[in-house]
Amino acid sequence: QVQLVESGGGLVQAGGSLRLSCAASGRTFSTYAMGWFRQAPGKAREFVAAISWSSIRKAYADSVKGRFTISRDNAKTTVYLQMNSLKPEDTAVYYCAADLSNSVVTGRDAYDYWGQGTQVTVSS
Repeated sequence: QVQLVESGGGLVQAGGSLRLSCAASGRTFSTYAMGWFRQAPGKAREFVAAISWSSIRKAYADSVKGRFTISRDNAKTTVYLQMNSLKPEDTAVYYCAADLSNSVVTGRDAYDYWGQGTQVTVSS
């Protein structure tokens, strides 16, 4: 079992920055990959970024490359999403997820556990 709790969401103006955190508990954190997804109103949940347990492998959606950075601190059992140059189209509920196979993949079905989400709103 893995429990995930996101934090750090909020309201920010376009061009601003936010850092999301996801605290994990339960299974040993340094054995599985982590991902971030987002879901805007009326849209499907989409992949944002993922990172392997060792931080060696990372993946990003094209829409966030160069603006968002995923990282993790295994000692703190926390994964982060640094979001810079935010745009109104980044507005969504952001979810972190755990992939016990450490695959660093973009598909939702690969992830085994999900957090409850944190709202990010970017005003124009």
